[in-house]
Formats: sequence, structure tokens, C-alpha cells
Amino acid sequence: MNLRSLLPGSGCITFLFLSVIFCSVSLAEAKVTPQADIFVSPDGSDQWSGTLAAADAGKTDGPFATMQRAREAVRELMKAGAGNILVLFRGGTYRLDETVVFGRDDSGRGDATITYAAYPDEKPVFSSGREITGWRPAPVDHPRVTKAAAGKVIVADVSGHFRTLYDAGGILPRAQSEGFFPLDGSGRDRLHFPEGQLRNWSNVEDAEIVVRPHHAWIMNILPVIAVDEEAQMARTSTESTYVMNRLHFLKDTESCWVENVLEELDEPGEWALNTKEGKVYLWPRDDSPVFAPQLNELIRVEGEIDKGGPTDQPVRQLHFRGLTFKHGERYQIGPDDSGLQHDWDMIDKDNALVRFRGAENCVIEECHFLHSGSGAIRVDLHGQDNVISDNHIEHMGGGGILLCGYGPGTKDVNRGNLISNNHIHDVGEIYWHSPGIFLWQSGGNRVANNLIHDTPYTSLIISGCMTEFFGKGGRELTGTIRWSEVGGKRSKKKTLEEVRPFLHSRDNLIEYNEIHHAMEKMGDGNAIYIRGAGPNNVIRRNYVHHLVSPMHMQCAIRTDGGQTDTLIEENLIYKCTSQGVMLKLNNRCVNNFIIDVIAPPRGNYLALREGPMTGAVIQRNIFYASGDEATFIDELAPGKPNKTEDWRGTVIARSSDAEMDSNIFFCKADPSLATATLAQQQERGIDLKSRAVDPMFVDPGNGDFRFLPDSPALKMGIVPIDLSKMGLQRKVEEEAELQ
Repeated sequence: MNLRSLLPGSGCITFLFLSVIFCSVSLAEAKVTPQADIFVSPDGSDQWSGTLAAADAGKTDGPFATMQRAREAVRELMKAGAGNILVLFRGGTYRLDETVVFGRDDSGRGDATITYAAYPDEKPVFSSGREITGWRPAPVDHPRVTKAAAGKVIVADVSGHFRTLYDAGGILPRAQSEGFFPLDGSGRDRLHFPEGQLRNWSNVEDAEIVVRPHHAWIMNILPVIAVDEEAQMARTSTESTYVMNRLHFLKDTESCWVENVLEELDEPGEWALNTKEGKVYLWPRDDSPVFAPQLNELIRVEGEIDKGGPTDQPVRQLHFRGLTFKHGERYQIGPDDSGLQHDWDMIDKDNALVRFRGAENCVIEECHFLHSGSGAIRVDLHGQDNVISDNHIEHMGGGGILLCGYGPGTKDVNRGNLISNNHIHDVGEIYWHSPGIFLWQSGGNRVANNLIHDTPYTSLIISGCMTEFFGKGGRELTGTIRWSEVGGKRSKKKTLEEVRPFLHSRDNLIEYNEIHHAMEKMGDGNAIYIRGAGPNNVIRRNYVHHLVSPMHMQCAIRTDGGQTDTLIEENLIYKCTSQGVMLKLNNRCVNNFIIDVIAPPRGNYLALREGPMTGAVIQRNIFYASGDEATFIDELAPGKPNKTEDWRGTVIARSSDAEMDSNIFFCKADPSLATATLAQQQERGIDLKSRAVDPMFVDPGNGDFRFLPDSPALKMGIVPIDLSKMGLQRKVEEEAELQ
């Protein structure tokens, strides 16, 4: 349907679609017909036998039509004693109106695998989108349609409630107001707003408040339940993470918006839903069909979960390969939800297109996830030895990949998974704080060779629970704690030693990843972040570059409050705003290249922020500045030896308390800055073997950080960093062809 043709004065627009033919030879002539146990096609029928026979007019047999029917046929084959089973899906779109659930009966037997895969060179797409039809021009004189939108808006009758909408270009933005500042007197479930900003609309419960409450690291979307125009107070059905005050560090940054209000529909692509009328209004941005999602989850692999007990029974040996998933709904925070760290996601939540909830030795590979309101992939609670590799994840309202174990307690069953060679970008398009990859209460995993870029906030997070939350209430983290296993009820802040046995994000290996253009919208975040995790996490040989947006308090790699026993080694950090590495307590920073940290608002190459730093190691690093500004080391009050705590009561971090030596400091535009830094360090008895000298990179101006043969770094034992091994390593050509 040509949506624009519905508007007054609009003419039909004809689009020319060009088909690229990659092969002029028939399948039978070019290759052997694919062999599989079961075939599925959008043109098939669940009454047929599931064979490859074409479903042409007049045919009485052929492929199945649905994944559900294929699942039932797989069960029948397993009962008959089949081993490995392959199901192939022909290209086309499969519309889902209910989540496809795989249980223990769908596991592979013994070492056998059950694989659901794309037919070679074809693209099967799974979508929960339901097309909205019956569009007509909205009345030009509609009292709630703005002058800017008059004559450009169309309307359709709908039923139910949906929070996202899609056309061929992806997520359509909801009608949103200009940003504004909350007034004093706001709370977590009440917003004191400027006069006239909200009204007591007839469908007020359709409106939602988008807010960054108090801190720069989180945003919430809160349904409105009432508006008192005279008191300028709006009430919400869900509490925000923090009180809806002005941003603490960014008091001049607008932090509130109102969405899904027809009066704010003033741009192409925007839409608003009125559930009281049963109508949706849209200013179309093109002529493509429009879809409303029906499901949060498209596929769920679910074992037998015993939340209160010690043992779960997982699904095993289930593989998904080459499938495309899109058009999932945006999740809503519920009254029983508990947040991961600062509500960056929720524990055990149905908010990913494909979800493993009790799974072992299962695989998601070469799949494409796009244009959806929540996350792409999550592995919940019991999840071991699963592989998530070679996937493309883009344009998600939530996050990319989440490993989410049980909350702090003795049950430690989310571990040993592999996340490799995934291309993840443009996530967090609705929930801005959503990371590309998130490990929470999950350990012993390897996260390697992923490419993550264009994220509004942090790209990769490893976390568990901070000690202070054992003495707090509320949704943020505290609700995840398994009180029966940690030795009592909520009472007071616990020590790290008391909490350490319950922190299961330990022994993770984060290596060979490439991250760029993180921190594009929010503040106080990082490319790679670790806090509240257990010991022995290794962050090594990652390439973090071009964090160029001037956002507040960001860092390339950060160990945050209370984090200990982390190794940051052989990473290359290039052109990142504000800070290169933030080090706290006894964590180690070894053989990293930190190059051209962008100055505003800070420009610190190494930031030391929490002591005592007894046991910390800062050795064989290169701190290299091309320009004439460089703060190579930034400490809290290093010139006040008698001062032991900062204004928060945090013990001050000093490089003199760490094992710091054999580093290189160099400022190309003004070598005296490096010389002065080194002299100051050596006066304090550290960096005695360090040097203020050019490390002699091959071509640093063009990003070539190999050493020339006579480099002094080699003589100091500094190991070269090989960028060619970082980021995507396979299927790069195929990825380029898809784009």
C-alpha cells in the first residue's frame, strides 16, 4: 500500500527495485540439492510432510509452514531414534503470533545436535510484526494535530497496546516533546513539570515520561497514570531508578521528555497511539508497510528451572544458524522486576528476540538480529558452554548480548560460554543505557573478536553486585540478592570479603575485541567497564578507539568502585575522550598503549581514583600524545600526603602506592610535558626505569602503532600489539556484501 498516496494532494510514488542475480545456473546444475531431515517454507503447509518438494499450485505435498510444526516433527524423529537432525528454512518471512518455546524434549540426545538453519543462500526472516492496514487521512482540522502535521498525518483503527512500530527502515520514532527540566519536588513516581508541559489528556495513560533521573548513566521510560495540571504534577505507574531531579553532573542538560502525545507529532516517521479511541496516528516517512509487534520474545529455549533449589535441568545441543529475527516489542519494567547494576537491564526478563533460559551446549551462529524494541540475545540463569558467534546485531531498542546468571548467592551456574566474532552496533536506540555485550553474575566466559560500535552508552560491561547494595532496598540490584544464601536478611553494607564468594562474574577473558564510537549520547560511561565482579577477570588485547563525543566522565577502560583483582593488559586505546584507563585498588595495568586522549572535559591518560593501591601494577605502558596537551597521570590530591580520603570518604589513590615502572611518556608537540611528568614521578621514588622518549611507532598519525626496529620500547620489554588480530576475524567479506 502506498501510504503517502492517502494524504491530500499526494501522488503515487513509483519505486524501482533492482534485483542482483548472483548465479544464472539452476540449483540442480550448480550444486547438490541440500540434504536435511525437515524443510519449512512460508509457502508450505503444516498438513504436509515437511519434504523439499515445491509448494506450487496443485501440489499436495512439500515443506511445513511453521517452526512449531518442524519442532513437533523433530520430536517424532527423536522418538524413532534419530541422531543429528537438520531443519532447513526456505527464504521469506515467517509471522509469529506466539513465542516458539523449546523444552527439554527438544534437546539433542547424547552428543547429537538439533539444528534449525537457513536453506543455503536464502534468508528466512522471523517477525512478530502484524501489518496495520486501513490507513486513511486524519482530519485536517483534528484538534490535537499540530499545524505542522495537518494534512500529512494518516490514521488507522487498531486494537490492543503496542509501544513500538516499524516500517521498512526500522523503528519508527514515537511523537516526543522537546526536552525540559524537572522542577523541585519531583520523586521516583511523580514529576513536577513546567507549566503547560503535560496535560490531563483524555487518554493520559497512553503518555509516557522519558527521563534521565539524577545521574548520567541511566534513563527510564515511565507510563503516566495521572496529570494534575494545576499542581503541575504527573504520576507514573513505575518508579524511576532515582528521583527525577536535574542531572547531578549536568545540571544544564535537559533530562525529561514526554512521548506518545498526539500534540507532539511534528516530524516525518513519528506516530502516536490512542488506546481509548483504538486509533494510531502516523506521519509516514515513506510508502512501505507498517507493522506493530506482537511479542517480546520470538524464540525461547527453556529448561526446567528451580529458582529456589540448587539444580536446574537445561536444554542441550540445540543450534540456530543463519536465521533473521526482527520486530519484537519494547519491554516495560514491571513491579516485580529487579535491576542489573543501575537498572541497565532486568534479571530473568522476557526481553530478547532469542532467549536461552536453562541451556547447555546450545548455539546461535550466523544469525541476524535487527529492528526490534528490546534486546537481541540473552542467556538467563543456568547457561553453560553455549556459543554465540558470527552474528550481526543492529538497530535494537535494548542491548545486544546478555549473559545473566542468578543473583548474588551460592548458585553459580552461568559460565563457560563463548561470545565471539559478533558485529554489534546501533543498540540502545530506545533504552539508551543498553550495552552491546553485558556479563552479569556470569563467569569463566570468553568474549573475543567482537566488533561493537555506535552505542549511546557503554559497549561492554562485566558486573555483579556492589557491597553497599546488601544494605539497601529498591529495584536497583538489591532485589537480585538471594538472601537465603548470603547469610541473613538485608541489614547493613557488607565488606568485600563477605560478599566476594557470591560474585560470580569471575575468570572472564575479554580479548581481541574492537570498540569504537561508544558513549555517543549518555555520560559517565565507558567502552569497557567492570565493577562488582569477582576476581581474575582479564581485559587484554582489545582495540578501543574514537570515543569522540564530548560526553561527561567517560573512559576507554574503567575499573569502578570496589573492583579488585583485574588485569588490563596489551590493549590499544586511541583517540578517546576524557580518560584512557581508570584504575582503582589492586588492579593491574600492564603493556597498554594509550594514545592521543582527547582533552575535553578532562584528558587524562591514566586516572587513579580509589585506594589503597597496594598490589596494583602499572608497568610497561606507553602514554603517547601528539598534541601539546597531556595529563598523563591524574591522581586524587597527590600533593597532599597527609590527606587520606576524598570528599566521599574514599581512600585516595596514589601511583606511589602501586608498583609503577618501565613506562614510556611522550608528547610529540611538547616533549617537556613528558619530561616533567617523569621527573615528578621519580622524585616520589617510582618510575625509576621509565623513560620520556619517543617509542618510535611506524606511523602514529595514520594509526600504525607497530614499532620501528630501533624502538626503545622493545629494549624495555614492551610487547608489540598486533591490531590485525582484533575485531572480526571471519566472514568479513560476507558482512560487507550484506551492507
